[in-house]
Amino acid sequence: MAAARRPLLAGNWKMNGLSTSIAELARIIEGFDAALSARVDLLVCPPATLIAAFAERAKGCKVAIGAQDCHFEAAGAFTGDLSAEMLRDAGASAVIAGHSERRAGHGESDLLVRAKAEAALRAGLLAIVCVGETKAEREAGRTLEVVGRQLAGSVPDQATPQGLVLAYEPVWAIGSGLTPTPADVIEVHAMLRAELARRFGEKARATRILYGGSVAPRNAAGLLKAAEVDGALVGGASLKASEFLSIAKVYLET
Repeated sequence: MAAARRPLLAGNWKMNGLSTSIAELARIIEGFDAALSARVDLLVCPPATLIAAFAERAKGCKVAIGAQDCHFEAAGAFTGDLSAEMLRDAGASAVIAGHSERRAGHGESDLLVRAKAEAALRAGLLAIVCVGETKAEREAGRTLEVVGRQLAGSVPDQATPQGLVLAYEPVWAIGSGLTPTPADVIEVHAMLRAELARRFGEKARATRILYGGSVAPRNAAGLLKAAEVDGALVGGASLKASEFLSIAKVYLET
């Protein structure tokens, strides 16, 4: 990992958490001590119902609060949706765009993901854009083709290293307990880095690329220490302070 890129661990809580979950956030905050915060950025993305409360609890702390999705418009007749501006107003500093569960379950296209990422940038949020192949696509040898196409279609032209984070999440690894080998991850991340450089020039070297998909304390060291891996988008393990912080502590070993 290049010295200029500070690692990021982003916890995606998905559709989990009630008001009582603020106690778990408190444990994350309390455990994210000076030694850890000096080495890695920590972000928690709870359900939208908890963003404001979590942001209030995290005020003045090193733990940032993010969102899991946003609408591409700033306001309007979009019942049930939340704009990037609303999320920022609630206290979020980042938003995930194009998670595979949104792409598959809600039919989100690369074009829509790009519009959401553009909305995040417009609102001053960090856009975490997700890409990743299915099991069938990997078995067909199409991983680099699929992920490269998603990158090209989903990342806005105005993206900067300060406003964009990429997250490579192989769909078949999410929530399955399965993970690609470090060599597989390195191959995809190297391609993503090369494509970013081709599109955005040398400044793309500063863009962080995360790995996501069944990241847990047992496999974190091998994944996070792989070349071109600048952190992780963590699912289930981020719901427990002990596991999330255990993953973060990998960075104390380097």
